[in-house]
Amino acid sequence: MRWIITGVFALALVTVAAPARADEYAVDDSHTSVSFKIQHLGISWVHGRFDDVAGGFSIDKDASKSSFTLTIKTKSIDTNNKKRDEHLSSGDFFNVAQYPTITFKSTAVKAVDGGYEVKGDLTMHGETKSVTFALKGGKEAEFPKGMHRTGFTTDLTLKRSEFGMDKLANAIGDDVQISISFEGVKK
Repeated sequence: MRWIITGVFALALVTVAAPARADEYAVDDSHTSVSFKIQHLGISWVHGRFDDVAGGFSIDKDASKSSFTLTIKTKSIDTNNKKRDEHLSSGDFFNVAQYPTITFKSTAVKAVDGGYEVKGDLTMHGETKSVTFALKGGKEAEFPKGMHRTGFTTDLTLKRSEFGMDKLANAIGDDVQISISFEGVKK
């Protein structure tokens, strides 16, 4: 009897001492979008998106232990104009043959009102830059039954010239406004 009590007590100590694990999520590509807009001749906006996006994230009660990653296939660019998409895929812009992906990997996460402040390395067109943005959201839902989800959104502006894409500067704006919205499914 004594060994049973000792065993139960030891099991209780191990359970109490075990650190809480972060929740791991896989990005649900069917509920994720990366879109952008850029000025043309200073008189209108051209809108586009990337259709192939993947990633994952980890949410920990200690926000500094959370992390986010995202990978975008550059050849999935879609501006609703095949000729323009081919030009954007060429060496003048994304050069999809040499740089097939855009990647983001967080380096620091901080809890803020309504979500997180995320800092990380964005690699595009062979250039890696540190970016910081507000990631809003974190509401949880179960859909369908048994599938736990959470989602986030952000809007940010990048200068394409900082990533070596400076062609047609007289016709196309340097600032690119980007909107990202993603859902993750808990693993």
